[in-house]
Amino acid sequence: MREDWIQPILDEAKLQGLERTARVCPEAGGIIKIDGKEVLNFSSNDYLDLARHPHVIDRSRQALDQFGIGSTASRLVTGTLPIHEELEARIAKEKGYEAALVFGSGYMANAGTIPILAGRDDFIFADKLVHASMIDACKLSGAKLVRFAHNDVQAVEKRLEQYSDHAGRKLVITESVFSMDGDIAPLTEIAETAEKHGAMLMVDEAHSTGTFGPNGAGLIREHELESNVTVSMGTMSKAMAGYGGFVACSEKLRQLLVHSARAFIYTTAPPPAVIGAALGALDVFEASPRLGYILQANADYFRSLLHEAGLDTLQSQSQIIPIVIGNNEKAVAISQLLRSEGIIAAAIRPPTVPAGSARLRISITLAHLVDDLERAAKAIINAVKDT
Repeated sequence: MREDWIQPILDEAKLQGLERTARVCPEAGGIIKIDGKEVLNFSSNDYLDLARHPHVIDRSRQALDQFGIGSTASRLVTGTLPIHEELEARIAKEKGYEAALVFGSGYMANAGTIPILAGRDDFIFADKLVHASMIDACKLSGAKLVRFAHNDVQAVEKRLEQYSDHAGRKLVITESVFSMDGDIAPLTEIAETAEKHGAMLMVDEAHSTGTFGPNGAGLIREHELESNVTVSMGTMSKAMAGYGGFVACSEKLRQLLVHSARAFIYTTAPPPAVIGAALGALDVFEASPRLGYILQANADYFRSLLHEAGLDTLQSQSQIIPIVIGNNEKAVAISQLLRSEGIIAAAIRPPTVPAGSARLRISITLAHLVDDLERAAKAIINAVKDT
């Protein structure tokens, strides 16, 4: 097959400063060693530093020893193991919903759920900055996709009113903590607006699960919106430190997803060791309910150091702290300079973020001590000013 069309695409990406590579990292965590040198990793989503937690590892090993390496089949054949149902019951309880359903990843959770909630005759109203997996799921659904200005409740209201005379189901989708800006959605107001117009609401809590709310239950639970939010979606790959995705919902909707969600039906069930690790993470959430609050206090302190130096962190209110650079090449250069100084701070460029808003995306984790935060802040401030 001819592949001469590929190189021009790669060349254009490189020309625009958008070339992407998968850099090999020798180990996981907030503090790692590269070539024998200790490096501070501020690009990890292991927010609570659980990837190496002894209890999480032990629960994973127990599941591996008991059930073996793989689930060996899809969930509707022979792939549903007792620990899959145990995890779903635990997630439902933690999130305050009747039921939950585990998927192979957060991407698959969105791809499986959104097309069930809205189809060809329906409407989806999406925040401009929702995750790419949500947008892909909207396209997969065949529903009419209507975007609204980021975190703008009046824009949600206007869009819903615009289509109020149209038949069909209406679904509003947003995130609680946005993955690239680190800001928080006005969930209460959005929920009230959706309910006023008879629309369902689905919230992506990938970055608030474990980091906000009672026992890390997220912002829906913190604001007591369980009865107002149709679906709470989340992942087991951020604060839970493993892999996989889930939705928390009503028992009736869970039954429909089991019956119809293609991303659930037509794939092998997540492996036992992954499920065991997720159960271990939930154990830690319950045993140490203040971890998320400590994390946010550390993030507040780090932001204050950057603000004192005049750096722009947008509207960040979470452990995700963007430092907007603007120019793609400059963002990459700063990231590379920091790496040479023992600090990993990934440069995020379009199309992941809007054009002209290339940035360093800083992830604060509990692996970072106060001295680490101060060292990193000083290095970042100097790198931004000197580059």
